[in-house]
Amino acid sequence: MSVVIRLTKVGRKGESRFRIVVKEKRSKRDGKFIEALGHYQKKETGVVKNINMQRYKYWISVGAKPTEKVANLLK
Repeated sequence: MSVVIRLTKVGRKGESRFRIVVKEKRSKRDGKFIEALGHYQKKETGVVKNINMQRYKYWISVGAKPTEKVANLLK
């Protein structure tokens, strides 16, 4: 099972809101996920809010790989 940390879209059309989630690599973008780590609002602030860094570090240590976008957001 290959696990990644990626963004999944939430909200209405025209409002870019995303959750940062841990999920299997083969699942759909908005499909089932293992754990939600935080959220990101592109239009309003452009910054990550309420990210659980302790759980993020745990998933990285277990072997989950973040996507490029998530890695850039959390720098």
